[in-house]
Amino acid sequence: MNKKVYLFSATPHPDVIHINSLDFDFYQPSIDFCVYNYLILTSKKAVDALSYYPKEDYIHIPALCISRFTKEYYESIGGKILKVGNGIGSDLQKIIDTYPKEKRWLYLRAKKIAGSGLSVDECIVYESRCSNEILNFRIPKEECTLIFTSPSSIKCFLLNNTISHDANVIVIGKTTAKFLPKNIKYNIANDNSIKDCILLSKGI
Repeated sequence: MNKKVYLFSATPHPDVIHINSLDFDFYQPSIDFCVYNYLILTSKKAVDALSYYPKEDYIHIPALCISRFTKEYYESIGGKILKVGNGIGSDLQKIIDTYPKEKRWLYLRAKKIAGSGLSVDECIVYESRCSNEILNFRIPKEECTLIFTSPSSIKCFLLNNTISHDANVIVIGKTTAKFLPKNIKYNIANDNSIKDCILLSKGI
C-alpha cells in the first residue's frame, strides 16, 4: 500500500492529499503606479492583489518575478516580464543592482515575510493567516510524506502537530527548510515548485 503524501500549500495538486495551509486577506493601499519603472512579484498572491487596481494602471510595467511560475501567472493576465529569478528571494537584489540606480522599483509583498533584503519601495498588499483546515489537521500515525511549500505552512502545522525525526519531509526551497525544527531531516526540491516536490515524494 502506498504511503499517503500530504501537501501543505495554498495551491492544490490532484496527485496528493491537499491541506490548505493559508487563507488570505487582500488590502488596497493607494499606489501611484506611474512613478515606478518595474514591479517585483514574489508570489501568485501578489499578482492576485493587483486585480484590486485598474489594470491599465500597472499592466504595462515590466515585472521582476521570483520564479518562472510567478512569471507565467503574471503573463496569464497580460503582464510584461523584465526578468525571472531563481526562486530565491535574497538573490533578487543582485538582479536589481544590474539596473541604473535611478530606476524605481515597487515590491508588492505580504504583511509578514521571511525577509527580503531588498533596497526598494515596498507595499503590503496582502496578508496570510493559518487556515482552519491546517489548524484542525492531525498527523496520522502511519508512515506518510509531508510536503511544505512555505515557512508559513510549517509554522501553522507546528501549532497543533509535531514532526518526528523519522518523518519523510520535503520542502520547496532553502528558505522554507530554515523553519523546520532542528535535527529534522528533509529533502529539497530542485526546481522550487510543487510539481517537483511531488515527483521527489515518489522516490522516497
